[in-house]
Amino acid sequence: MLFHRRETRLPSPEEALKGRPEPEFALPDRHTVLGNPLAGPYPEGLAVADFGLGCFWGAERKFWQTPGVWTTLVGYQGGHTPNPAYEEVCSGLTGHTEAVRVVFDPSAVSYSTLLKLFWESHDPTQGFRQGNDTGTQYRSAIYTHSPAQQAEADASRTAYQSVLRASGYGDITTEILPAGPFYPAEPHHQQYLDKNPAGYCGIGGTGVKLSDPSDGGSSCPTGIASIED
Repeated sequence: MLFHRRETRLPSPEEALKGRPEPEFALPDRHTVLGNPLAGPYPEGLAVADFGLGCFWGAERKFWQTPGVWTTLVGYQGGHTPNPAYEEVCSGLTGHTEAVRVVFDPSAVSYSTLLKLFWESHDPTQGFRQGNDTGTQYRSAIYTHSPAQQAEADASRTAYQSVLRASGYGDITTEILPAGPFYPAEPHHQQYLDKNPAGYCGIGGTGVKLSDPSDGGSSCPTGIASIED
């Protein structure tokens, strides 16, 4: 019964499952779509961004389809349990959310563009759920890898909040924190929707979008615009 629970709060470190010192599987060597290695160290000049926006199957596909992204992998982040298994994360007793690690070339795609894709691809006001997927592992999150990423993510949340509220949505619940340990998910979860094209994808946006970051927000004073505009 443990792994069928759906917690409505995050566990404390003392309450979290113990985990294990090493993963119980080997990560696949290469991305099934992009052909590049999944695990680091990554080539010089690339950057890393981490996002949680619901079920990581569909979320990963959103990012690997973006030009300038070098590789993606899914995993567990923001919790306490080292090297958790999928069933443990789904129990709500590890504290993790399902996350996508995006390795990208900043000369080809900006972090602003990735943030735009993140906000537009899900509803960041839903707390411990995303659509019909419920549980703490589906919470919205951005885990940053530099002060610059942190500042840009914070600013984008402030801008997006104003237009969401004007469109009738509530407060953004997205957690934005410095990146902690990222534990890759089991091999069958990696590029799941490439291996299973008709598989489940629970990713969907609100119908409100950020303006194109390449125009510096000049098309809209807040840097965001309704999708109907």
